[in-house]
Amino acid sequence: MAPLSVSRRPGPMPRIFADRDDGGRQLAAELRKRRWADPLVLGLARGGVPVAAVVARRLGAELDVAVARKIGAPGRREYGVGAVTADGPAIYDEAILHALKLTAARMARAESRERAEARRRLERYRAGRAPVLLAGRDVVLVDDGLATGVTATAALRDVRAAGPRTVVFAAPVAAPGAAARLREEADDVVCVAEPPEFRAVGQWYADFRQTGDEDVLRLLGR
Repeated sequence: MAPLSVSRRPGPMPRIFADRDDGGRQLAAELRKRRWADPLVLGLARGGVPVAAVVARRLGAELDVAVARKIGAPGRREYGVGAVTADGPAIYDEAILHALKLTAARMARAESRERAEARRRLERYRAGRAPVLLAGRDVVLVDDGLATGVTATAALRDVRAAGPRTVVFAAPVAAPGAAARLREEADDVVCVAEPPEFRAVGQWYADFRQTGDEDVLRLLGR
């Protein structure tokens, strides 16, 4: 696997992006510095799709969607301990499981629930059309930000299994060190900024309103 290369703009930058479209424009500027072979841009639903749509237009690439679901801790569903896709194996952050005195077996019910939701979303977004072929292509998996990386890891493994030529993960903003932790999953990781004050993805956007299913369908329909 090719060595990791992390592109970033250093230094404290509060509210770096006006909205996801702005994040997509700034991210596309980084991605356009390289050459791509038959590129495919996958937006990680839901928030990554608006960013990916801008990137795809500016790269002249095909756009499609990827779905991965966070597996939340018992009683704290927003605190991700793992992630799962529609068909791939679930992955867990072993350090977090250990800290919370949890096991993968104890998370089986939550895993099943999130896998079912991933399948529901994927079926709705594809609306009966066949999956786009990834084999032999340069695939860029795009999200609106990278926090722990567990959801991105699940999605990247799903993409890798489809046999692309290369897989790049890209996001406008990432927590310090989070991009480096994807080195075993992606051929490259590209982000605009890794601010040291990172607490959550949304803090770096002036407008971080929720992306809904209808937004995703509208963007894919373009």
